[in-house]
Amino acid sequence: MTLDRAPLFAALPRRHLELLASLARRRVFQRGDTIFRHGDIGSSLYFIESGRVKVVVTSEQGEEVLLAVLGPGEVFGELSVFDGMPRSATVIALEDLTTLALERSAFQEYIRREPDIALHLLAVLSRRIRTSDTMIEDCAFYDVPGRLAKKLLDLAEQHGKPTPEGMEINLRLTQRELAGMVAASRESVNKHLAYFKVKGLVGVHRGHLVIRKAEELARRAR
Repeated sequence: MTLDRAPLFAALPRRHLELLASLARRRVFQRGDTIFRHGDIGSSLYFIESGRVKVVVTSEQGEEVLLAVLGPGEVFGELSVFDGMPRSATVIALEDLTTLALERSAFQEYIRREPDIALHLLAVLSRRIRTSDTMIEDCAFYDVPGRLAKKLLDLAEQHGKPTPEGMEINLRLTQRELAGMVAASRESVNKHLAYFKVKGLVGVHRGHLVIRKAEELARRAR
């Protein structure tokens, strides 16, 4: 069952998963495609079968801030399905992408038929809000190198693969994108990333960042 890979649906009984799968339709995007833009009217949520997307917001000055990178098993677009408000961010395919799209009307009908499931979904969404709270706390209590170290470790946990060089973050992130993820300037991230490289905490392999000394980096993130 494909949908049981998503944290949003993982604890649902099989019969519920089968019902949701029957209501969804497969949608395929190419690398670089925009799935939806900030401010669009939201009508569906997307479950990622394969590929990855980036979730971004853009400032009035045109600066793009990278909020997250999502991969197989993860869901995006769920907020608009719940509240009917415009999209809160732009989502772009980083790779060729296959998704299951579930329309708002079908999803809400499912909730009406199975109201107990709403409690589970609320718990999952609450964890996402707590994650946002953690990001705010990081900005308040960590300096830029601390936030950068913490984000690199998070990315290694989510997208890392072990190599002889260390834990390789299997993403191609620009310094501007990394800066957006830690709420800092590109110049500041460039400076501190260079320092981490000099100290041997991180390296670069085939265009990917590699965590070489995770324990030392974790100490810097405290």
